[in-house]
Amino acid sequence: MITAAQLRAARALLGMDQRALAEAAGLSLPTIQRMEASEGTIRGNVDSLVKLITALDAAGVELISDGATSEGGKRGVRLKR
Repeated sequence: MITAAQLRAARALLGMDQRALAEAAGLSLPTIQRMEASEGTIRGNVDSLVKLITALDAAGVELISDGATSEGGKRGVRLKR
C-alpha cells in the first residue's frame, strides 16, 4: 500500500498540487486531502486507492515498499527511469 508521506513525496517529485492529482486520479480534492492528512498507511476504499496508485504510476512515479530495493530498505518513492 501507500503511506501519506509517500503520497506527499510523490506529488512533490511530480510538481503536482492536490487538485491536479485529484483530477488525474478521478477523485475529489477532499479525498486527496484526507489521504495526505492520515497517519501512516493510507486507508480508504480499494477503488480509490487503485485510482490513486494508477494515476501516480501513469505520471511517472514508482512506489517503493518496505524491503524493496532501495538504499535503506524503507518505503519511498522515485521517478521511473
